[in-house]
Amino acid sequence: MRVLGIETSCDDTGVAIFDTRQGLLAHALYSQIETHREYGGVVPELAARDHIRKAIPLVDAVIKAAGCAAESIQGVAYTKGPGLAGALLAGSAVAKGLAFSWGVPAVGVHHMEGHLLAPMLEQDAPQFPFVALLVSGGHTLLAEVKGIGEYTILGQSLDDAVGEAFDKTAKILSLGYPGGPAIAKAALQGRPGNYQFPRPMTNRPGMDFSYSGLKTFALTTVQKAAGDADQLDQQTTADIAHAFQEAAVETLVIKSKRALKQTGAKRLVVAGGVGANLRLRELLTQMTVSQNTKLYFPRIEFCTDNGAMIAYAGAMRIHQADQSTAFQVKPRWSLEDLAPI
Repeated sequence: MRVLGIETSCDDTGVAIFDTRQGLLAHALYSQIETHREYGGVVPELAARDHIRKAIPLVDAVIKAAGCAAESIQGVAYTKGPGLAGALLAGSAVAKGLAFSWGVPAVGVHHMEGHLLAPMLEQDAPQFPFVALLVSGGHTLLAEVKGIGEYTILGQSLDDAVGEAFDKTAKILSLGYPGGPAIAKAALQGRPGNYQFPRPMTNRPGMDFSYSGLKTFALTTVQKAAGDADQLDQQTTADIAHAFQEAAVETLVIKSKRALKQTGAKRLVVAGGVGANLRLRELLTQMTVSQNTKLYFPRIEFCTDNGAMIAYAGAMRIHQADQSTAFQVKPRWSLEDLAPI
């Protein structure tokens, strides 16, 4: 089965072709970072417009790169949710239109299931069951995974996702957008111990997360450090970035360790944009080695939103394709609502 995948949940337009026999044939990504940078965050209307402009040219490019004809594509997968409604509708419209014109089925894919299954694109793919830590700008959750569609959420963010907290804290520190890479870069020059940030909700049982308070703690820390000055000096900015990053990623590690202990799982999968954070990878590696647990990441380019993960997840679910030509999306959609396959 050869499936074209289209990802448009937020500010990245991703397109890929996955073949169940040959693997990933080609993929391409257009990032809207420069479009949204001047606003300090994603502007939904601009995101939707850019998806409309870029999707078809990317489809053409991926088909050419794969060295196959459009007629050889047997299904189209698209991100149905969760995400920005306008962005999802843009991808749905393109996908349904292509599927109708080619006479093939179209299937809506859960964005977070795509992330969860992204490591399956690697040669050393994880086997079920495992615990998944999904960390991105819009989601932070831990899930027990027994198979495709067999998901039990163990804990999730009660407010801000960790990626969102990175973005907001970077804005507070005047480090720019996107916040994750900006804080990680500044933290490299930070001095450990100059500032101490809390590890939210780690002093109580459970695996839920809360990052809103950590962002507020960063704000008050910056205000105290700045005093009457207009802005922080470079070293103080780096010190605060370091303290924030340590608190944010250590919280993820602590909760992941609890999830492994509770489930008895010996495999941990980490996916989503924050999964590219090198400090998180370092600390998770240390933790999993100590727990005799195997750790899996997708390659860096597949941590952030991409078409390859949607094409793969769509290939797994193409038998559930919706024959309707209506543009149906789910901006809010729980992983636990998915049917097993």
